[in-house]
Amino acid sequence: MAQGHRFHPTVLREYDIRGIVGETIGAGDARAIGRAFATIAGGEGKRRLAVGRDGRLSSPELATALIEGVRAGGLDVLDIGPCPTPMLYFAVHHLGTDGGIQVTGSHNPPDHNGFKMMLGHASFFGARIGELGRIAADGAWAEPAVRGGLEEADIFEAYVARLLRDFRGGRPVDAVWDAGNGAAGPAMQALAARLPGRHACLFAEVDGRFPNHHPDPTEPHNLVDLIAAVKEGGYEIGIGFDGDGDRIGVVDAEGRIIWGDQILQILAEDVLDRHPGATIIADVKASKALFDEIARMGGRPLMYKTGHSLIKAKMIEENAPLSGEMSGHIFYADRFYGHDDALYVAVRLLDILGRDERTLAERREAMPKTVATPEIRFACPDERKFEAIESVKAHLRDLEAEVDETDGVRVTNRWGWWLLRASNTQAVLVARAEAADAEGLAACKKEIEQALAAAGLSAPADFHAA
Repeated sequence: MAQGHRFHPTVLREYDIRGIVGETIGAGDARAIGRAFATIAGGEGKRRLAVGRDGRLSSPELATALIEGVRAGGLDVLDIGPCPTPMLYFAVHHLGTDGGIQVTGSHNPPDHNGFKMMLGHASFFGARIGELGRIAADGAWAEPAVRGGLEEADIFEAYVARLLRDFRGGRPVDAVWDAGNGAAGPAMQALAARLPGRHACLFAEVDGRFPNHHPDPTEPHNLVDLIAAVKEGGYEIGIGFDGDGDRIGVVDAEGRIIWGDQILQILAEDVLDRHPGATIIADVKASKALFDEIARMGGRPLMYKTGHSLIKAKMIEENAPLSGEMSGHIFYADRFYGHDDALYVAVRLLDILGRDERTLAERREAMPKTVATPEIRFACPDERKFEAIESVKAHLRDLEAEVDETDGVRVTNRWGWWLLRASNTQAVLVARAEAADAEGLAACKKEIEQALAAAGLSAPADFHAA
């Protein structure tokens, strides 16, 4: 038996692989991932994989080691170079490869990195990621007689053309775009140059240090520059992206954040016009108003677990044309491939606005009125976070509360609802609450504090300010 490799216990996650470079993940891990993935893929008759990487400083080294591992496992590699994660997904379809791996730390800090994977056209996640760990630990690698080959492929122009293909035009929509120095920058600039209207691009240069602001558009403080540019320049919309371009953030002309579930509400109306009665999926963090609006528009709302791989798999199962998460992962199967591509979502959103006399701000104003927190994240060690949620569940069973356990706990009460769940990508717990008014929201937050106390935890100091 060949020598095995053991990963740090925090690295293999539910729907991708993440770690801190130099501490919990490095080139040796990347090589082992490539070799284990090739062992699985080759055993299923796969022969060729696409590999891409984001703009983090550690990504070239990890990608080189990953490719070495894949080739050692006997599979050929098409290296598409630096790119946003959705371009890797596109490459699998466009180049006809048997799967793909993206080296990316997504929205995490600069010293983090990891891997997102596809086998065939499906996400590679859950128990299959655990299988990588077992193969590596046992040294149960494939031992092919011939090493896999390596080619490079430039698909940038093909990717941008595909993003634009479903844009039908209408009135020009003026937009500010912000890549946050993430991997979406070059494609973002190319789109802005080819769309009608007035466009400005912020922080489009790829820089893995993220010198201007962290590329996570779900955090309001990361949208300060975007909001300022929109308001100062009189633009209708601001569009931001995370570090690898699969999550979108949006603001309107007044500088108000349009949250993921509100974006999905706009997109769902358009999709349901063409697919009456279709299933639209949103994660457990989404507003009740979204599910109610989908039903009102004649769709079938479905609440599901948070996680890009989990929702993509559920979309296939339900034949859903559109799905989304509060985190800004939005998935189009309507005219597209069913994966999360924030650049494509931006084009579709601009297309919808351009075919409507209403501005984005007017659409936002017409949405159902509720009072809600953003996603509230607070530190909880990876080794503790799932145990904490189990303690909360036990506390709620004692109270005989109305609880949905699809993902963590989502509690419905007389004021509205609240959520507690463990993140699968970070050492945090995530909370959110929504009610009809501020008094109801405060009551929901109080219930969250009580549930946390039952688990031996305290809410963050600024919890009530969120």
